[in-house]
Order: sequence, then structure tokens, then C-alpha cells
Amino acid sequence: MDLGLLIYRLTASLPDHERFGLISQLRRASVSVASNIAEGYGRGSTQDYLRFLRVARGGLFEIDTQCLFALRLSYITQAAHEEANKRIHECGKILQGLIRSIEGNQN
Repeated sequence: MDLGLLIYRLTASLPDHERFGLISQLRRASVSVASNIAEGYGRGSTQDYLRFLRVARGGLFEIDTQCLFALRLSYITQAAHEEANKRIHECGKILQGLIRSIEGNQN
């Protein structure tokens, strides 16, 4: 959720003409990461949980790519990009560790 909140704050400074472009894409992707984790857990099945965790991990790659677009279009600063990138990679490590842990418990 912290990543989603960071992305919401970051997109508040993007140009208004990106409201239906990058702003919308980044916000949807950031919310979907936390939402997929929650939905997968709520399904009550280990296989569903793993599938949704992998979808959430894919969402991190979406956010990463979209932040690169924002940086290259000079919509965000290098410092803002580095902060987002740091959080994205932290979340990725946590998700990957959780996925490995659950997979290991299945054996």
C-alpha cells in the first residue's frame, strides 16, 4: 500500500493532459498490486494466492516501466524516479520471498 500511496503523490504533479494517460495507468497499476495480494489471500487456496502474488509482481514491472516513461518525458525528477524505483524493487524482493516461501511449504 505504501507504494500505491507514493505513486498517487507522485502522479499529482504530472501534467493535467496525462490524466487519462500515465496518471491513470500508474494509479491503477499501483492499486492493483495491493489489491491482487489481498484478493489472492482471500481466495483461501494456496494456488490462487501464488497466482495473484505473481500477478502483483507483474504489476510492479508495469509501474517501473511507466515511471521510466514519466522520467523520460521529464514529468518527474530523477530523484522522484529513484525513490519510486527503490520502493518498487523492495516490494519485488518481498513478493519474491513470499512466493518462494509458499512454494517451499508446498513440498
